[in-house]
Amino acid sequence: MPLTDDDIREILRLVDEAEVDELRIETEGLSLYVRRGGGEDPAPVQPPAPARKRQSAAPAPSEEPAASGSSGARAGAAPSEQLTGDLTAAAADGALTITAPMLGTFYRAEAPGAPPFVDLGTRVEPDAVVCLIEVMKMMNSVPAGVSGTVVEICAENAEVVEPGAPLFRVAPE
Repeated sequence: MPLTDDDIREILRLVDEAEVDELRIETEGLSLYVRRGGGEDPAPVQPPAPARKRQSAAPAPSEEPAASGSSGARAGAAPSEQLTGDLTAAAADGALTITAPMLGTFYRAEAPGAPPFVDLGTRVEPDAVVCLIEVMKMMNSVPAGVSGTVVEICAENAEVVEPGAPLFRVAPE
């Protein structure tokens, strides 16, 4: 009997609650591997090159130039719990970099052909959804986490992003 999306959500919830560092489950047609960061700080994120335009979502602003890990919300979180990325301060201009909260496929819109959640110049509020990240066929909404204006889109649509990868830059209000 294959695992359902609900089964996977429940497994991730249990891993969150337990003090388990690694978990590997293999069944017919599915291999699931979950690993905690082990308390190590991720490497600092370099500012994106100005030539590329991309996009993402984020949590509360950070005064530190280093990205932090995901907010702890997972794909199986209740609807009231929102997944957020991380913000890092951009050195010169004061813009904040919104980084990917998890490994997955980045989408600017809710469906092919639909308008993007945000574009350059879009004003966002902390709870505004700025993108989706797909993980194992589950779409995870990513709220902005900050009030401001999108000044750079750093990720390409349908591109695989890793935790800490720059998605957007937002000039805070």
